[in-house]
Amino acid sequence: MSNVLSVLGSTGSIGTQTLDVARQCGLRVAAITANKSVEKLEEQAREFRPELVVAYDAAAAADLRVRLADAGIQVASGMDGLIEAATLECADTVVTAVMGMIGLQPTLAAIDAKKRIALANKETLVCAGELVMARAAAQGVDIVPVDSEHSAIFQCLQGVHHSEVKRLILTASGGPFFGRTREELRGVTRADALKHPNWTMGAKITIDSATLMNKGLEFIEAMRLYHMPPEKIQIAVHRQSIIHSLVEYCDNAILAQIGTADMRLPIQYALTWPDRTAAAATQLDLFSCPPLTFERPDPETFRCLGIALECARRPGTPCAIMNGANEAAVGLFLRDQIGFMDIPDLVEYALSVVEAEPAETLDAVLRSDAAAREAVYSKASR
Repeated sequence: MSNVLSVLGSTGSIGTQTLDVARQCGLRVAAITANKSVEKLEEQAREFRPELVVAYDAAAAADLRVRLADAGIQVASGMDGLIEAATLECADTVVTAVMGMIGLQPTLAAIDAKKRIALANKETLVCAGELVMARAAAQGVDIVPVDSEHSAIFQCLQGVHHSEVKRLILTASGGPFFGRTREELRGVTRADALKHPNWTMGAKITIDSATLMNKGLEFIEAMRLYHMPPEKIQIAVHRQSIIHSLVEYCDNAILAQIGTADMRLPIQYALTWPDRTAAAATQLDLFSCPPLTFERPDPETFRCLGIALECARRPGTPCAIMNGANEAAVGLFLRDQIGFMDIPDLVEYALSVVEAEPAETLDAVLRSDAAAREAVYSKASR
């Protein structure tokens, strides 16, 4: 069980729920970070009294230094600040809840510092999964997933030999638009896409859920985390979000982890594993559950999912190109600069013009990511 946390991305949805778990479980928080949420960071700092607070934005960090001048708390900024938080000597667990590729370098630094990684940043494994997992194995570091689906699989795999696993089954809510045709998706707005039926999440991941890119990213993440070939992973649309994922074994038995749509459960398990403690999460009432249904996903209508599944089968940096292009396109959509159906178009375009390379180094991954973003911005501005 972890005792001292460094929470990267403490003001986001996962970060604030991590602090809620820390509060209820009596865990110490040694570092918190955000981009520029100065008021929220100050509030968190005054409650948890961490050694270090990081605002990635330099101007926000300068403001925070003034605000916390009376508190005796160190304030840092930029990537150097994130890496300092990820390697803080007194912390034993780093919760990587920052959004996007920005989480990759701090995660690698935390692994090198031999911290347990409570991983809530999909992009780390999507873009550089082989590199990250090899580094973790070399350093003897545990990577414990925070995503509800991967936590469910992780829980179902406890005490099981890898050779006994026949298939991993990732469940997907389907987002707000599941069942619509491609034509019906053309006119959807940002407000429409941000109305997730089951989960309350940040804007970027909510859009990814609407396009089903999120499930494609999780498919790739599952390959890396559990060393599974793509043919041994299946996606099932489960609209109720009560079964969080399943594992099928060689004897055709299937184990599932079920619970409410409350992220505090997987967060808490990542922090207390291999132990369990009294729950911070909401209890599931089986007698109030609706009927549980399962449907096949539609990667032709939801093209982002199809693109991700194709990239999952390609070696090198295609996954990094796809991810960088998607992050850029989603950002443009959230600023009302492109339409919903432009997102997969731009991702496909980036994959067609950016040359993939072996994903053997951090520099190679970062080059592919940067090139993909530039391709999207260039195409969208025409």
